[in-house]
This record gives sequence, structure tokens and C-alpha cells, in this order.
Amino acid sequence: MAERKVKSIAVMTSGGDAPGMNAAVRAAVRMGLHHGLKVYGIHSGWQGAVDGGDSIEEMHWWSVGGILQRGGTFLGTARCDRFRQREGRLQAAVNLYRLGIDGLVVIGGDGSLTGARILSEEWPDLLQEAAALGRIEPPERHTTPTLAVVGLPGSIDNDTYGSDMSIGADTALHRIVTAADQLASTASAHHRTFIMEVMGRHCGYLALAGAVAAGAHWVLIPEQELDPRWHQKMIASLKRGGDAGRRHNIIIVAEGARHPDGLPLNTNTIKDVLDRRLGIEARVTVLGHVQRGGAPSAFDRVLATRLGAVAVENLLIYGADEPPRMLGIVNNQVHATSLVDVVEKSRRVGEKVDEGDYESALDLRGLSFQDQLDLLELLTRSKPHEQAPLGNILVVTAGHDSPGMNAGVRILTRMALDSGYKIFGATYGFEGLLEGEIRELGWMDVSGWAPSGGSELGAGRLILGEQDLPVLARVLAEKQITAVMLLGGMDAYENAAFIKKHQTEHPALKIPLILIPASINNNLPATEFAIGADTALNNIISALDKIKDTAGSNKRAFVVEVFGHDCGYLALMAALASGAEQVYLPEEGISLQQLADDVEMLRVGFERGKRLSILILNERASPAYNLDMVQNIMEEEGGDLFDVRSVRLGHVQRGGSPSPFDRILAARLATAAVETLQSLEADAFDYLCLGLSGKDIVATELEKAMAEVDWPHERTKQEWFMELRELARIL
Repeated sequence: MAERKVKSIAVMTSGGDAPGMNAAVRAAVRMGLHHGLKVYGIHSGWQGAVDGGDSIEEMHWWSVGGILQRGGTFLGTARCDRFRQREGRLQAAVNLYRLGIDGLVVIGGDGSLTGARILSEEWPDLLQEAAALGRIEPPERHTTPTLAVVGLPGSIDNDTYGSDMSIGADTALHRIVTAADQLASTASAHHRTFIMEVMGRHCGYLALAGAVAAGAHWVLIPEQELDPRWHQKMIASLKRGGDAGRRHNIIIVAEGARHPDGLPLNTNTIKDVLDRRLGIEARVTVLGHVQRGGAPSAFDRVLATRLGAVAVENLLIYGADEPPRMLGIVNNQVHATSLVDVVEKSRRVGEKVDEGDYESALDLRGLSFQDQLDLLELLTRSKPHEQAPLGNILVVTAGHDSPGMNAGVRILTRMALDSGYKIFGATYGFEGLLEGEIRELGWMDVSGWAPSGGSELGAGRLILGEQDLPVLARVLAEKQITAVMLLGGMDAYENAAFIKKHQTEHPALKIPLILIPASINNNLPATEFAIGADTALNNIISALDKIKDTAGSNKRAFVVEVFGHDCGYLALMAALASGAEQVYLPEEGISLQQLADDVEMLRVGFERGKRLSILILNERASPAYNLDMVQNIMEEEGGDLFDVRSVRLGHVQRGGSPSPFDRILAARLATAAVETLQSLEADAFDYLCLGLSGKDIVATELEKAMAEVDWPHERTKQEWFMELRELARIL
């Protein structure tokens, strides 16, 4: 690296706490130490900067050990009125300057980032004033003291401009969706309606995304202007749902939602309307601060780790040569935005809402926000619009089941029906399809599918042969199928490619086929994420957190085997999100020398007082060194210094309710599938793969997608996540 622009940095968390802040602090501290910097942690946000003394603590490698899975922020956070005044900022500057701090990483919302920008701008003048008052030694001649500032977005509301997601938002969404799922089960039992208030003062992201993911039946958000008779429309919609057979209702309200006149919309007002107009006893649940509490999700841990590490590298490279900036995640890449733009544009939405300019507020939220709002409006109907018949769609879930498949089928069914298609589902994938086991799906048939794991249709693992093609063609012809939607993993992709190869031999196969990626292994071409991978990763992290709780009185190393086949996505991301000491990937393999080095690493660690180590092993990392052999080698070489235990997580990784990320990804992909089908010309028989690229859904021709696959390993030739391998090694 060229000349370092900073020599000593401080890390702080400020404003409201957000799950994942600890992961960002850990990454920034360890990356700073890795580069030879002196690193400080500032306790209690700007209050600690003003107080100085013990509130600014020098950080060591072990200072941030064991904090990844903890919610909140171990550095603490507090509001500081003194810092709003110049005298408070002067004292903060004195405290930082005396310690030689010339770089600052601030994790928080727009208020915290505003403070960082102002301090950076005032820094030279503040130091001159402090020197004139005799509070610091004057800076050396011919030098202009600077304070380099990098901000990171830490807010559960996800209202920070310059980042597709802010640290903590995914975890908060987990809390909301889990609560909605639990309320739905009791509401269904009693034919009851629940009103759930979630956070979001000026931002409806949590309410809207939570409603899409949980399958809620109405949503009220700050950015959407309400019709003066909004309550009558809501009542009519809920009543139609009840008449159609819906047993319960879930209404999600953002705390910043407003009446048409701009006054706050109280959940008890909604309750009174429902009680009087529907003759039911509605119940109100205010989630409150439970949304920001508890262990961060896997997504937030990885996001915060990436941003925290890059923040330090950014300071080293640019220092104060670049104006104060925030690093966020844009299109799955770390992106810098000036703090001036961040603060100005983050606050603009709230200002537009306050002014009653809801159209501008929605425009500022972006197209994907509006798309989710439109999708929710469709999903909450009790029946589809009357449309001219367009054809018959067949939905197949093939290969291994994947959490989120049901959410995708639900959206596909309702989108297709609302567009004028009939839709059919094949039972147990291609196995049932060849047997003619196909059933028509209706609007209410898929009600309540969003939170269900596995596949309600069933997902068989049959690989097609030439003898199956005439049977397949006959079944499709009998049902007059005009398009196929195929959800699954690499087995599904191989079957689609096989059908495409022989398409011209059977006229019934000359129809459009659209592939939707669904695999916990996240090894599929033409997409950065597949449905199910996020749920599997969260299942792994949950298990690893429990393993950490067993550290107790024993010195123990755990070797944990995870799924992935020949793709190391789950193993590598689990290592980043859990703080594992080592990860073994199929992309790299395992050597005996590496195992010997790792045993020595463990010996040194335990000799220095370490009580627990975690090593993560992909199930196919090595054909020779499997889980049992790795355990035996480490147990033998470790001697009496530490015990070694092995854990094979198995199918728990693919089980349970899908995560919000997977539900929303499934919804976006399913919506795009129907829209893509409608965009095709008549008599087209394109075979297309949908995928997530950055934040956009893209369609890729099947042949081009399959050319991306590294055979026989069944993973893509360019795996974006392998760029994070070195980061896992450092931390």
C-alpha cells in the first residue's frame, strides 16, 4: 500500500442502536490493527468524544472478541446536546487530537453522520482555537491538521440514502416477520384481526417489506397518501377476503403513517374502525424496541463486516483527501457517497411527507419501493381481476426443496391469475409431472404459503432421460400448457437444458420456460443469490451461536460441517458472520500442511487463554480429509491442551420458515417471471434464467447461463463471494 493517509483511528456508534453495529466495530478494529494502526473505541457516541478520558479506550485484538452475535453496541450510544454546540465539539476535538487520532469511523443514522461531517469541517479551526487557549500543543508548522471521516449507515429504518440496505434493517425485518407469522397462527385459530405497529417514523420500508414477506392483508405507510375514505376501502377489502374464506387478517402500520389531513394515524383509531364496521374484536400489537433487539441476522453481520473493513482501507488510501463520506452497499458492491448528499437526501423524504407531497416522497424512495407497494395491492385482493384468457402456466418445483419456494409459488399463482392465465402445479417435481399429477391452483389455494418451509407442491430430484421426453410432451399437450415456470437448483437447470436440446423433436415442448433460482447452496448461474440460501445461512449462524454458548468451563474446538456441495458460499459466509478461526472450502481444498498449521494456531490460542474455537468445513472441501478425519487429526495433535468436537448440521440448514430476504427475493423473482412471460412475442419458446444482479432482476438466455457453470463442480466460474475470502482470513 502507498503512503498511509491516517496513523490512528477511532470507531464509534451513535444515535439509535442497530443490530450488526458490533460486527462493524469488530471489523474496523481488527482491520486497523492488521494494518498497524493504533485504534480507539469511543464509548457512548459523541458524548464519549466530549467526555474523553476512559470514554476513549485503546482497542486490542481481543477487545472485540465474542461480540459478533451480540445485539446493540458494546461501545454504547447516547445523545449529546453538548456536541451540538461549538464548545462541545471543541472539547471533542481536543480529546481526539491529544490521542493522535486523525481518522474516524462513525456508525449511525443521519444525525450522527451530520455531526461527523461538521466536526471534520471545523477541525482545523477547532485545533487553532484550542491551541490559542493553551488546551493543546500547537500543530507543527507548515502542517494543516485534518480529520478524515468515514460513516457507515446504522439504522433499522433503512432510510439512509447511499445504501441499498442499512446495518440493522434486515434484523428488524426478521423480528417483524416472525411476529407477524406468530400472530397469524393465533389469529387464524380465532378468526381474529391483528393490527401490528412497526417502527418507521418517516420511512415505510419495514412495514412494506414486512407486509410483502409475511403475507399481510393491509399496510399503512408514511409515504403513501391516503384517500379520505381509506378506512372504507380497507373494510371492504377485508370483508371480501373473509367472504372468500380467509380466516384472519393482519394489518401492518408504520408508526409514521398519517391521516389524509397529515395528523398521525393511531393504531387504536384503526381498531375502533374495525370493531364498529366489521363487528369484530381487533387486537393491537406494538412491537416497539423488540425490533432492534437481539442477535443480528446473518445478512447484517456480513454487511457490517464488509463495510467496517472497507472503511479502514478507505481511510488508509484517501484520508482527508476526500471529503467526509459514507460507505454503503449498492448493487452488492461497497459504494462511497458524500455525507452532504447522504444527509440532505435522507431527510428530503421526511420533509416531503411533512409537506404532504406524497408523490415526491414515493419517487424519492425509488422504483423498487413503488413496485413492492403495487405488488402488495395485488396480493391483498380476495380474487383476481377479470381478464381475457392468456393461456395455461405450469409451475414445477424441482430438485432439493428450498425455503422460500412456497412464497414464490404464491406470488406466481396470484400474479398469473390476475393477468389472465390459468395456473397448474406439478406434484413432486418432474416425477409427478411425468405421472400426470397436476392440479389447478386457485387464488385462495396459496393463502398462507409465504411462511411455509419446504415445498407444498413437492420437489423430486428426477434427472430426465430421452425416454421421458415423449411422456412429458404428451402431459403438457393434454393440459394445454403454454408456459412453464421452473423453481429449483442445478438439477432443474440441467433438466431445462436437456429439454431445450430436444425441443424441436416434440412440438409440445416448444413453449417458453422460465427458471427461478432456488437453492440453499447459492451455486446457480446468472444470479448472485438464490432463494433459500439466506435462510440456510441464518440456520447455520443460529446453530453456531448456540455452540458458542457451550464455551463455559472447557477449552474446546468445534469443527462444524455445513452444506454447499462444491460451492463454498455457506461455509465462507458463515465464517464471516460467526467469527470462525478457519474455513475449509471446496474451491481451495485442504492439505495436510494446512491442518498442521491450523493445529498450531489452535495450540497458541488456547495457551494464551482462548476457551473456544470454531472451524467451518464445507461438506466437500476435500475428498480425503472429511469431518471425522479433521477431528481426529486435531484431537491427536492438540493433546491435553484442548478437546475437539465435530458437528454435522445436516438438513436443519434447509428447514424452517424462510427468512424475510428469501421471501422478498422469491416475490421479486416470481413477479418478474410473469412480467417476462407477458413481454415475450406470441409463439416464442425462449428458455430464460432469472436472477438477482445487484438490486435488479435480470433475464439471461439458458445457454448463456449454463456456459457460466464450472463443470463438474456445479458452481459458477466467477463466484462473487470469493472476493471476501481474504477478509475472513484477516479477521
